[in-house]
Amino acid sequence: MSNSNNNLIIQTQDLSKIYEKGKIKVPALRDITFSVTSGQYVGIVGKSGSGKSTLLNLIGGLDRPTNGQIIFKDRDLARLDRYELALHRRFSVGMIFQSFNLVPSLSALDNVILPLIFSGTNKKKRKTRGLEILEQVGLEHRKNHYPGELSGGEAQRVAIARALVNDPCVILADEPTGNLDSQTSEEIVKLLVDLHKNKGLTVLMVTHDQETARRISGMVIQLKDGMIVE
Repeated sequence: MSNSNNNLIIQTQDLSKIYEKGKIKVPALRDITFSVTSGQYVGIVGKSGSGKSTLLNLIGGLDRPTNGQIIFKDRDLARLDRYELALHRRFSVGMIFQSFNLVPSLSALDNVILPLIFSGTNKKKRKTRGLEILEQVGLEHRKNHYPGELSGGEAQRVAIARALVNDPCVILADEPTGNLDSQTSEEIVKLLVDLHKNKGLTVLMVTHDQETARRISGMVIQLKDGMIVE
């Protein structure tokens, strides 16, 4: 599968993922085919166990497909080695998780700049960039606070800032509002939409909330039993 459209950023073709538990094979995704253009906001919806998180993990390079292709900016992720996949995770995508995944012993600022340490950015540039991103998510005043001192919404904003710090072209958000109350959830969704519009980011957001997904997304992918349904 070749990328003939320069605006295409993600293409999957007959993408499948089968987990083996002993002698039992459990299909998580079955023959998934779709395309995402640069700058698109995509909602991925479906019930628990439908394959939403598996799909996001494959695009993020956290897992490998069993069959099929997953093309990210003209590169087939299934063909990349471990080092190339690590670079993909570090620079091409920013991942946001339901449980925030912040380091409890680090301040908000230090959590945000953690990816910059792994990418070899010097200390002064790390701090400048970290403060810049915290300001973008409205949390520069909480830079010295630890995760345990933050509300759920603030913790998720720190996680979003960390996902943005290496300037990725795609944000992968896996149930980013799953642990938040309805008002805070709306604030986080608005932040993601604003970042999408203002920075031209491509966003793929997994959610149970079909109403929100259809309201804010340019495209909605609905999964059931590992397959795309209309």
